[in-house]
Amino acid sequence: MAKELFGPIFVPDEFREAVSGRAWLRAVLDAEGALAIAQARAGLIPQQAAEIIVSCCDVDRFDPEEIGRKGRAKGNPVPPLVRALTEAVSGVSEDAASQVHKGATSQDIMDTAAMLVSRHALGLILTEVEGISAACARLADTHRDTMMPGRTLLQQALPTTFGLKAAGWLVSMLEARDRMFAVREWGLAVQLGGAAGTLASFGPAGARVLSEFARELDLVEPVVPWHTDRVRISDIGGALSLVAGVLGKISQDVILMAQTEVGEVAEPAGEGRGGSSTLPHKRNPILSVTAAAGARRVFDLAHTLQAAMVGEHERAAGAWHSEWDALSDALALAGGAAAAVREVTEGLEVYPEKMLENLNATGGLLLAENVTTVAAQHLRRLEAHDLVEEASHRALEGGKPLREELLSEPRLGEVLSEEEIDAALDPAGYLGSAGEFVDRALKLYREEEI
Repeated sequence: MAKELFGPIFVPDEFREAVSGRAWLRAVLDAEGALAIAQARAGLIPQQAAEIIVSCCDVDRFDPEEIGRKGRAKGNPVPPLVRALTEAVSGVSEDAASQVHKGATSQDIMDTAAMLVSRHALGLILTEVEGISAACARLADTHRDTMMPGRTLLQQALPTTFGLKAAGWLVSMLEARDRMFAVREWGLAVQLGGAAGTLASFGPAGARVLSEFARELDLVEPVVPWHTDRVRISDIGGALSLVAGVLGKISQDVILMAQTEVGEVAEPAGEGRGGSSTLPHKRNPILSVTAAAGARRVFDLAHTLQAAMVGEHERAAGAWHSEWDALSDALALAGGAAAAVREVTEGLEVYPEKMLENLNATGGLLLAENVTTVAAQHLRRLEAHDLVEEASHRALEGGKPLREELLSEPRLGEVLSEEEIDAALDPAGYLGSAGEFVDRALKLYREEEI
């Protein structure tokens, strides 16, 4: 594990801190304090004891690494933390110390802490996603009619606009954002079931404590404990995968469009960024590269969270233990990718003249379909197709513009004038509904701003 070396490359400090050992320890302590308050409200422990426990739940009192080392013998960090917290509380009141962690199990605290860590990290990611969405909307609006080649299977296919490409980024980002927002707002629940999910040690007050626990932490109150129902955790992973997929797609597009031979966009310049260790002339799309790499890792981490759904009976042996690092890394990497893509989209350098140059690189072959459509208004469809196809092959083999081969085709000359052929070869006249689609995407964005 070399996170101190590789972590900063993919994840900014803000996101690494959000899922750090200290952040988890703070969340565990918040859960312990909230549990004490909930039990006091339900009459299970004295109010004064709860207040003392809360006052001792200060993360600065405890060392995450030390707690982790001691947790190795127990399989999780909660038992050594509870012991350390109990000792801290006993320094104030022995009676209050006896009420620490009363009736809860380690998984109750760890699962609740996972929800608290996720809530904070998802909030940070959503902030970046909003910035990306706004940047994509600006790009779509600014370049609504900026023509460029549309590419399928990495080959030029038909004319499109950069505005439509950016609109596609925007809509997919909004869709992924909505899923993540829903998970954060309505999918994060407290965990409290005791040793086997019955809260038997709480007597008749169990359900009341659960309600108060959720209220204190402002998390969802689950219908039943979810020790081996890991839909909530997997749902976080799914939302992160969706966002990561969109971020990876945007990054991949930028990487391809920034190739030397394409040159349609460039990442924002930054001091020392994008250079090569051996080639001083290079301007590598490093932000997109690191975002794409991070996104790929999120997919695998989300799979780990999904695999943890298969647990034994009422408490699983190892499944939920596998979630902590995977969830932390998925949150951090998705956040890092989002931060990188936000910087890319907000400062993307767009070169319309290069897009137009590339659009004309095939000598008009991108418009062969349109010529066929126009010719088919006067000829049988198959005849028109064959004539244009033959002209296209001759143009490709002879290195001539398609226009020249079309004008030299007698049969086409019988039904199409030179002006009609020129009109059919004008990419601006064969953009279909591209502009309307951009407008629809911008309308959606303005209506759905959170």
